This record gives sequence, structure tokens and C-alpha cells, in this order.
Amino acid sequence: MTSPTNRLLLLALLWTLGGVVVVAYPDAGGKWWLAGAVLGAVALLDAAAVWLDRPISVSRRLPGRFAQGEPGEVRVSVRHDGWRAIPLEMFDGIPQGADAPAMPWSGNLEPGREARVFHPVSLRERGVKVFGPIHLRRGSPLGLWRVRSSHGGDDEVRVYPNYEPVVKMALLAMQHRDSPLGIVRRARAGTSRDFHQLRDYRDGDGFAQIDWKATSRRQKLISRDYQEQRNQTVVFLLDTGRRMRALDGDLPQFDHALNAILLVAHVALKQGDQVAVKSFGADDRWLPPVKGGHAMPVLLNHLYDYQTTASPSDFGGAVERLMARQRRRSLVVLLTNLRGEDGKELIPALQVLQSRHLVLLASLRERSVDETVRMPVDAFPHALRYLAADRYFSERREIMAELEALGISTLDTTAQSLAVALANRYLDIKAGGRL
Repeated sequence: MTSPTNRLLLLALLWTLGGVVVVAYPDAGGKWWLAGAVLGAVALLDAAAVWLDRPISVSRRLPGRFAQGEPGEVRVSVRHDGWRAIPLEMFDGIPQGADAPAMPWSGNLEPGREARVFHPVSLRERGVKVFGPIHLRRGSPLGLWRVRSSHGGDDEVRVYPNYEPVVKMALLAMQHRDSPLGIVRRARAGTSRDFHQLRDYRDGDGFAQIDWKATSRRQKLISRDYQEQRNQTVVFLLDTGRRMRALDGDLPQFDHALNAILLVAHVALKQGDQVAVKSFGADDRWLPPVKGGHAMPVLLNHLYDYQTTASPSDFGGAVERLMARQRRRSLVVLLTNLRGEDGKELIPALQVLQSRHLVLLASLRERSVDETVRMPVDAFPHALRYLAADRYFSERREIMAELEALGISTLDTTAQSLAVALANRYLDIKAGGRL
């Protein structure tokens, strides 16, 4: 598409204004028409020079995958074999909602040379995203015309949850000390341990841990080393309904829940356990239990395009389908955003689930509601907000208390604290031998 530049429009405007002079001085009419003919001829020649340019070749190379919110480097190569340097503007067809601070790019494309543009792109949403064609805008030799063109087609990329901080937290969780992030490796109960190996006695080992037969043979204290029981199963029952769409900080609550799943899954796989995922809401998906070194990529490929919908959360149907698919006793972690009206449906459903599995309800609460309770009440609207927030919390506490009385574990925390709190609860359950 060819369009005139501001320079050509300005020249045309000046020539038009010259017509006013011609009215006052009719003898200047010939010169005015001559100037118009010259301007038109020059504009046509300038346009012809653009049309005679050789085509520009453009290629784009995308990263294999993007991490949510993290910049990924996109590489664009532009080349032309024409006879002149071309002033060029380029804008990559980034997906909607993405950040590309280096776009648009502008520069001179030398003849017979290739320009390589490396620019970072940050994608804020997970799932499959599409990069559209690359748009170029090049100028004519005299700068009177601008030609727009599109190059290439659509390229799909996958945007995964940002896994790097999850791995860092998981590594801290595996250390035998209190983590700065709050993940604690607590003392293990004897019922949850399997014998691992013999080793030299260390200060702090209990007498029950000493192997007296090995001690008598080697003439020095030998202790038994234990490890948590392996080959147990952790099933994440994930709510994809409308209640998980609330924005908490920079991310929706649902994305915080995914990050928590990745952290606990990483820790569980390191413990030798299996991990499965079941979603409910409008989206009913199932990842059977996986374990081993290949499990985290499988888990990421399964979770990266999970999305919430406007559908309600059917707890009873979710439990029924999970009971049919997972018959072996497991730790089932239900991740949702609990509401006061959920009790009549949620409590009977979790009782059915508790008959075969160990159940943990992890409920996210909005940080904004926490902040409302802490705000000073100095006006009638503030009092109304405080009372609404207090009722919200009291209804949740009633349901949590009833579930705890039935032997169902609960966790009520903000989205930002969910990952660490859930990792701690998983380690507590392992340490207590409750599976």
C-alpha cells in the first residue's frame, strides 16, 4: 500500500496556496502551472523508484517457548538487494497484550546487507499465542511516498508458567533447615519412614536410630538412615470456574494456584511420589499419575494452556469423576476459592472423597478483602465494607470448621502465600505418615 508522506502533502499545500497569488497576479499563472507539472512529475518518478525496488525478504525466529511475564528474544532478519539504502520502519506482529519495548524499530537498510533485529517480548498470559505478520514501512528516495507491506504468516508459540522461581523454592524446600521463604522440613514421624541405608553416627541421632548389630561388628556407632515413603500419589483437583478469575496482584488467582501446583509437584516428585491433575468447571481434563525425571515437562505441557471460564464449579460432579478415575488411595488437594454458599454442596462431596482418599481443601482468599478488614472505619461506607468482609470471613470459617470436624484438612491463605503454605502442608502430611 502506497501513501503520500507529510512532505508531499506540504508541497501540494504550498502549490495550492500559490493559486491565491495567481488570482491577484494573472501573469504568474504559467509559472504556477509549470510548478504543479514539475511537482507531479517528480512525485511520479519518486513513486516509480519505489515500485522498481527489489522485494525485501523478511524472516523471524521465535524462542521455543515463552515463560509467562518473562522476556523472550525474538530475532528478525531483513534483507534487500536493491540499488539504494532504504529508510525502514518495522513492527513485529506481537500478540495482543504483549510487551515489546523495542518496537517499532527504525533504521536504514543498506543494499546487499542484512539487518538483524533482536528484540525482547514479554507475554502476560499462558497458552497458545499467535505472532502475526511483520509489517514494514519504507520510504521513497525523495521521501515523498511511504510504502506499507506485510511479510510472513502467523506463528504459534506456547507460553508456560514462569517455572524458574518455582524451582528455586523447591530447592530450598528440600534443604534440612528453615527456608527464608517459609518452607520448613519438619521432623519425620517413624510411621512415615522407609529404611534407606546405614551410616556413621551423628550428633543428635536418637538411640532408637542406632543399629546395634552393625555397631558391634564395626566397633563404632552406626545409625540407620531413613527416607520418606515413596510411590504415593498426589492428585490436584483444580477449580477452573469463574471464582478463580479474580485478579490478585499482577496475576489471577488461578495462575497463583498453578504456580503452587508446580512447586508442590516438584517437591513430591523429588520424594519419589506420583502427581496427577484433574480440572473441573467447564473444562474437564485429566492427567494420570506421572513420576520420574520426565514428569515435570509432562506436567508443564499439560498445564500451560489451562484457562478459567465463566461456568460455575460443580464440586459433586468433580468428585464423582475423580473417584471413577483414581481408585488408589491418594492425597487429593482441592484448589478453589471458597464461598459461604458452597457448604451444602462441598461438604457432602468431600465426605464422599474422604471415604477413599486423604483430602486437603486449599482455599484462596482475596488479598483485597484482607486489606478491607485492616482499614480504619471512619465513615458509613467503610463500615458497610467492613461488615461485608467480616461476613465473608465468618462464612468461610464456619465451613472450614465443619470440614475439620469431619477429619478433612483445610488451608485458608492468600494467593501470594499459597505455594509455600501448600508445600509445608504436603511435607507435614508426609512426615506424619497419614497417607
